[in-house]
Amino acid sequence: MTSQPPAEMVDAVRDIPLYRESLARGEFPILEKERIARGFPDNWMTPELRTALDSGDAEFVLSTGTNHARMQLIRPPYFLLKSYYRLWSEHPDIAHTWEKGCPRVSLTTVLATQHVARVNARARGEQPAERPGLADRRLDERTVYVNQRLDPALWTREDVAGMLDEIERTRAEHPSGSYHLDCSSYHLAHLAGKARQWGLADRLPRPDSIVHAYEYTPDNVARFLRAEFDCPIVDLFGSTELGYLYYSDGEGRYHPYLDRMRVELVPVEAGSTLYSLIVSSIRNPYMPLIRYRSGDCARTVDGSPDPARIARFCGREKELVRVGSTLLCHGDLDRWIGACAPPVFLYRLRVGEGSGAELEYTTFDGGPLDAPAAASLVAALAEHLELSVEPVHRRHIPIGKSGKYAWLHPESRDH
Repeated sequence: MTSQPPAEMVDAVRDIPLYRESLARGEFPILEKERIARGFPDNWMTPELRTALDSGDAEFVLSTGTNHARMQLIRPPYFLLKSYYRLWSEHPDIAHTWEKGCPRVSLTTVLATQHVARVNARARGEQPAERPGLADRRLDERTVYVNQRLDPALWTREDVAGMLDEIERTRAEHPSGSYHLDCSSYHLAHLAGKARQWGLADRLPRPDSIVHAYEYTPDNVARFLRAEFDCPIVDLFGSTELGYLYYSDGEGRYHPYLDRMRVELVPVEAGSTLYSLIVSSIRNPYMPLIRYRSGDCARTVDGSPDPARIARFCGREKELVRVGSTLLCHGDLDRWIGACAPPVFLYRLRVGEGSGAELEYTTFDGGPLDAPAAASLVAALAEHLELSVEPVHRRHIPIGKSGKYAWLHPESRDH
């Protein structure tokens, strides 16, 4: 499948070796991650890029690689952060906290915290401390990272109390006493739940705005956070290589944020209303991506391939699994769980070779589902998946080595 991008985008890639064949043919096939990596970085190299790399205006980085291989990229320094800051400053629900100069407390993966500490230590010619102090976890004058453990389910009371103290210190330093909380939704749900469990909830300063932007946010987690925090909560959708493309409003609807970008939706298979995101972007001048398969899936409000009508981002293409006649994505499974079993917090589906499957789950209060909720969930999953799925209560579901959760058990397979 090919499509001709706008002239402005074609002009932006004329000197890039990777696009020579497409330019000669006058058509651009979908650009896969494997093609980007083949011959990297020579397949992107131009005199302008070489100059930018030499001057520091461009740098090599790696994509986050949540549950898959990481991809090497070239981009301006702080590319993703600047995309975040701009969107924060323009979002109709939270621009006021940007304008007030609110500090940004980031509660996300330990890998992100360690990266900031490592960069700061390197700038001083030192090795990062095993437990870097708050100043060493400051990204810039506005943002500080607080999580220092891989698995938030294993945070101790001391860990939680320490993070609450650091959030309070950061908030109190601002004249308005306000702050903006940036988070992985899972991490924030763990923090709020543990603070309540240990009688520390009154020590969690109430943020003036919240953004979760690091991974898929399940319906139940979003519902829990809305009940817990009386402030605007915004979900951002984007990636390391693209920046942010969509943002949610107070009603949970998504809006395009496609500055120098274009999105196409292509069915993941013939006749499907589950779509792959194909993105053309010249936002990053050093690595413009034309008809790039981001690896993300989405559904629209009416099943049409209109990117302005995206209602739900549904996870990663590489995590799709066929169960009977259904090509299952994270977003669909999550929708069924959220509708039938609101107490479920974390979950992981294990699909084996037999006629059944397991849904491992934890709950916000730590206990198993009651009988009616469990029965409702079993019935819904059987209806949608043509498969008997047994809910199995767990006290703990481990987090991945990336610091993010996988919804599909690593032993799962097409059924």
